[in-house]
Amino acid sequence: MYVQVDVKPSSGSMVEIELVATNTGSALALHWGALQPGRSEWVVPPAGMRLPEGTTRTHDDAALRTPFKTSGSNSTLKIEIDNPGLESIEFVIVDEAQNKWFKNNGQNFQVHMRPPAGPHHQGQQHSATAGSIGRKNRDVMQLLSKNASTGDQVNEATGTTSAKCTVLDLFIKSLQEKHGSQVLCKKVFKLGEKEILALMSQVQGSTKVHLATDHVEPLILHWALAKKAGEWKAPPPGIVPAGSTLLEMACESPFSDAELNGLHHQVLEIELDEDSYRGMPFVLRSNQTWIKNGTSDFYLDFSRRTAKSSEGTSDGSKGTAKALLETIADLEEDAQRSLMHRFNIAADLIDQAKDAGQLGLAGLLVWMRFMATRQLIWNKNYNVKPREISQAQDRFTDNLQSLYKMYPQHREMLRMIMYTVGRGGQGDVGQRIRDEILVIQRNNDCMGGMMEEWHQKLHNNTSPDDVVICQALMDYMSSDLDIKVYWDTLNKNGITKERLLSYDHPIHSEPNLKSEQKEGLLRDLTNYMRSLKAVHSGADLESAIGTCTGYTSESQGFMVGVEVNPVKGLPSGFPELLKFVLDHIEDKSVESLVEGLLEARAELRTLLLSSTERLKDLIFLDIALDSTVRTAIERSFENLNNAAPEKIMYFISLVVENLALSTDDNENLLCCLKGWNHALEMSKHSDDQWALYAKAFLDRTRLALATKGEEYHGILQPSAEYLGSLLGIEQWTVNIFTEEIIRSGSAASLSLLLNRLDPVLRNVANLGSWQIISPVDVAGYVVVVDQLLTVQHKSYDKPTILVVKGVKGEEEIPDGVVAVLTPDMPDVLSHVSVRARNSKVLFATCFDPNILSELEQNKGKVLSLKPASVDISYREIPESELLVSSSIDTLDGQKTPSLSLAKKQFLGKYAISAEEFSDEMVGAKSRNIAYLNGKVPSWVSVPTSVALPFGTFETVLSDKINKEVAQKVKILTEKLDQGELGALNEIRNVLLNLTAPTYLVSELKEKMQGSGMPWPGDEGEQRWEQAWTAIKKVWASKWNERAYLSTRKVKLDHSNLSMAVLVQQVVSADYAFVIHTTNPSSGERSEIYAEVVKGLGETLVGAYPGRAMSFVCSKDNLESPKVLGYPSKPIGLFIQKSIIFRSDSNGEDLEGYAGAGLYDSVPMDKEEQVVLDYTTDPLITDCSFRTSTLSSIARAGYDIEQLYGGSPQDIEGVVKDGKIYIVQTRPQM
Repeated sequence: MYVQVDVKPSSGSMVEIELVATNTGSALALHWGALQPGRSEWVVPPAGMRLPEGTTRTHDDAALRTPFKTSGSNSTLKIEIDNPGLESIEFVIVDEAQNKWFKNNGQNFQVHMRPPAGPHHQGQQHSATAGSIGRKNRDVMQLLSKNASTGDQVNEATGTTSAKCTVLDLFIKSLQEKHGSQVLCKKVFKLGEKEILALMSQVQGSTKVHLATDHVEPLILHWALAKKAGEWKAPPPGIVPAGSTLLEMACESPFSDAELNGLHHQVLEIELDEDSYRGMPFVLRSNQTWIKNGTSDFYLDFSRRTAKSSEGTSDGSKGTAKALLETIADLEEDAQRSLMHRFNIAADLIDQAKDAGQLGLAGLLVWMRFMATRQLIWNKNYNVKPREISQAQDRFTDNLQSLYKMYPQHREMLRMIMYTVGRGGQGDVGQRIRDEILVIQRNNDCMGGMMEEWHQKLHNNTSPDDVVICQALMDYMSSDLDIKVYWDTLNKNGITKERLLSYDHPIHSEPNLKSEQKEGLLRDLTNYMRSLKAVHSGADLESAIGTCTGYTSESQGFMVGVEVNPVKGLPSGFPELLKFVLDHIEDKSVESLVEGLLEARAELRTLLLSSTERLKDLIFLDIALDSTVRTAIERSFENLNNAAPEKIMYFISLVVENLALSTDDNENLLCCLKGWNHALEMSKHSDDQWALYAKAFLDRTRLALATKGEEYHGILQPSAEYLGSLLGIEQWTVNIFTEEIIRSGSAASLSLLLNRLDPVLRNVANLGSWQIISPVDVAGYVVVVDQLLTVQHKSYDKPTILVVKGVKGEEEIPDGVVAVLTPDMPDVLSHVSVRARNSKVLFATCFDPNILSELEQNKGKVLSLKPASVDISYREIPESELLVSSSIDTLDGQKTPSLSLAKKQFLGKYAISAEEFSDEMVGAKSRNIAYLNGKVPSWVSVPTSVALPFGTFETVLSDKINKEVAQKVKILTEKLDQGELGALNEIRNVLLNLTAPTYLVSELKEKMQGSGMPWPGDEGEQRWEQAWTAIKKVWASKWNERAYLSTRKVKLDHSNLSMAVLVQQVVSADYAFVIHTTNPSSGERSEIYAEVVKGLGETLVGAYPGRAMSFVCSKDNLESPKVLGYPSKPIGLFIQKSIIFRSDSNGEDLEGYAGAGLYDSVPMDKEEQVVLDYTTDPLITDCSFRTSTLSSIARAGYDIEQLYGGSPQDIEGVVKDGKIYIVQTRPQM
């Protein structure tokens, strides 16, 4: 429930107070009174006041009770007070039916009636909470987070931003650019306010150490070389720099002054004589002052080479920061000594990980995750103080905090590492773990047994296991000393008897405490848990809040005087918001809690984006808030079993918001959030399209989750597999590594909610469990594959039903396949959909995972499939029935047709106008455009067109200026004829080296200008080069793999395929569409089917994920289009003024060969990818605009079909400023 209070001055001293309570479940009453300045007693009733209707006095005359008026889910109440002597009213809200009282965090609500005098205080508005939190009315897009812009792009090689380039950054850049040096390893050390850079580089086989510093005073380097750890060995005399002094175990070398871009610095260069050195220890001397790295020597570790992505390797390291992972593996034995050693090593590796960019951070995350899941040893016979562990942890997380500030594009990965590691802490926070357990034992008389064994473990090496052990002890005491509860808590969190015995100081005993010890121990362990979580937990909410808002311990016996100062600059009201969250943390109904958590995260966001002094504490608070949202949502699942779809949608919107707040590049998620909010509004207003609209956003949200999962898998899984192999991690752990990362976040909860809502929406929208794209009765053997792409060129020797997890939209249907069933949702008019219909293959999308799972379980069996409008019935049949079934006829229909292509000749013209288009010069695409020009209705436009005719490519290739290119193509073609498909890509690349003959350039310029088209060369030579590159890419697409194999499949002579190029001005479309004038799914000729996307049509005909808007329209009633589905495509393509070069081959209109879409159309300029927000798109939100636009598209399709004598047409076009443009038409296949 949310209560809004509005205070408005009326005439004279009259004040009007209006209260509105939203989402109320039953009748409410206001229990209230008025206050005079400086007084705390309520005035009842105040003089000069008209009491609201129904107001009564309480039995003791101490308060008034006024009922709210209920309207729908809202309740309202208005009070008028005309008494300038009253300052405010105080109240609580009562649900009398349930005897439930709503207060403001345990206090009365108070509303001031007399704001301070002044011109800006004409009224005031308050948000009060009564079991809920009032969320600010902010634009969702205020939560937008994108990667670093190009203006402040991070240079991962140097670890700097271009906006703040230091002299040390310039030094590295100079080495790399001017001298061609490869940086092998580097490290930056602090010298007070200054820095010193030490790096090792390699250039032309020579290995050098470079040092550079912005230190002002002259410096001497006191250095040595080491072949093993801890060694100081004087360098050979032959490698010491000029002016050096050799000592017994070291060398002293002076720095030289240098300058870059006007910035003074000191440098020193040392050329090494061999590659067997492990590192270089050194210290610095300024006059008589020695400068060290804290209390240690400086050390440049030569073995820790800068990590780079490994590509094309055979050792399993591809796609990883290989050098970093191998360094981690080398240091793992040292890391196992204690968590202090592990965290210090991790802190030392930060620079190396940073230099490797995202893959380096992924390597750190994998290593820390292996540690957190107890796949690595935490302590091996090493006695370390808790303070030392927390200090090492603190050092590591401080380094992570620094990266968080510097590299906004890596914040998501850094959050994940910090969540895995925990907070740590300098000063007494670590030592308190050691000290407080003694006080607990003494105060509660439990000095022996299990408590003493745990004490010894804590003294020796505290770890995250101690959080679980403490919780188990607390649960044990809360359950009246039930030892089974103790073991249940341990086991549920992965701690077994064997693990307890494996500690260096093992825990043999069970707790054996007395009932009189319970109260004191429970109190003290509850406080002790704060210390444990403060060090070990990255996601504990209470300790994270305490760290940020500050606290002074109220405990007795220990922690007395412990004080944590609040973070400065917290938003107004933020501590109260966090208190609300803690007060409602265990509410059974979690909506208000989750709203409060999300409001807190939204408020934190601004601070997280700035360089706040205690940024790390705020990051850990945000991590804890995020984690608590997830656990709260999971707790609510049972209550959602019979919930209305609106409630499930509301929960989905909450989880989408939470996920967006944890994601680096979250624009698509925020657009999904806006979509869910809009769907809720549609449902609230009983819009009959709400379920269909919500289904589109369900599909888009699922697609966003799938994309995120693929991204995580690509970044993390290779590192998990390679590091896992180096460290001997159990294979099952490695196999599910990325899956477990995803499960630990909000994405898993969101997926479960989507699965729960999907069948509900399909039922309301009458969508059924299937979308039938190509309806054919078939029978065949069931084969389950992961991706259609991986089997598209396979040939099955018997009728096959493919159950496929992934279909992109541009694949071929393999030979022998009679059905493709998939959960993926390619557009009905995508390439693969057209192929399926042309080949008489059953092609359908299944929305029900249970049905799909049943089909997969029939792997190897023979099934008969019969599609209906929104369903497919299937049954198992014997193989003998398959032999006489219609599927054999279907398979026969797929047999290779006898087709041939007539080779086209060059007729002497390099460019022609539309009036010259003919069968011998251009393909059907160009001819149809020329035919339409002047025949379509006046409200339909056809772009002006010219063409490069058949034979132009071959003539250009044979020109003497392209002799070298022609020779390479000939050699590669011979390889191709011998079956080397790798030659296809090589041919395409070689053709990009073609030079344009001057006569081609002049003829094309003449034809384009003569047709009123702009000539690219008028804008400069670079613009013509862009156009020429686009033309070459169209020609080269003759050799794309899909097209080549398609011609081979039907035994067409690939050499006879000729490619004309249709040249058109790009219409910068608002929308693009494809029309089939006969419904392809049903075969109904009286019905037009069309799909529409926002922006250019490439997202519709290409392999872009998501679905287009789809509709049908009866040819007898073109004014009433029926929407079948709203769009779920997340990306739109947009382009301004440009030229597009379209493929137009002699194979695209060959009867019996569906060549359309096999070859490329290439715009001169790169399209801009835009994340689409459909909630602001009138095609989605404005019913009259939608009807008008879709009707115009349908009418254009009908009129063009009539121009071709009623022959069904496949038409592509765009809408710009309400006008229809047709860019091509061809017979519908």
